[in-house]
Amino acid sequence: MMAAGEDLVTVRLPDATLGLGTCYDLRFPELFRGLVDAGADVLVVPAGWPERRRAHWTLLARARAVENQAYVLACSTAGTHAGVEQAGHSTVVDPWGEVLAEAGAGEEVLAVDLDPKRPAESREQFPALKDRRLGLAPPAVRGS
Repeated sequence: MMAAGEDLVTVRLPDATLGLGTCYDLRFPELFRGLVDAGADVLVVPAGWPERRRAHWTLLARARAVENQAYVLACSTAGTHAGVEQAGHSTVVDPWGEVLAEAGAGEEVLAVDLDPKRPAESREQFPALKDRRLGLAPPAVRGS
C-alpha cells in the first residue's frame, strides 16, 4: 500500500543536494520549493506517467526547473504498466529550463554531465527566489 508522505527528503552528495519527489508530486510546486529551501539544487522525480498526459509531464518538469532554478531529473516509465501505456520521455532539464537530454517512448539510458555550479549561478544572475514575499515557514526536513 502507498500513502502520502509528510516529510521533505533531501540527500546530500559531495557536489549537490538532491531533493526527492515522485510521479504525481510533479503537479505540486510547493513541494519542490520546499526542497529548494532545504538546500536542493537537483530535483529527482521517478514516475509512472501515463502517455495520455505526456504533454503535462514535459511542461511540468521544465516549470519545476525554471521556478526553482534547479536541475530536474524526471525519469518516467516506458512501455505498459497495469494495462496503461506509459509516457517514457525521461528528461534532464537545467535551471534555465533548457532540456539537456530527453529519451524517447521506449527504454533508454540518458547520460548527462551536470555542472554543480549552474543552479547557484542562475540564482545569482536572476535572483527570483530572493524576491518571494509570502514569508511562509518551511516544512520539516528529513535528510541524509
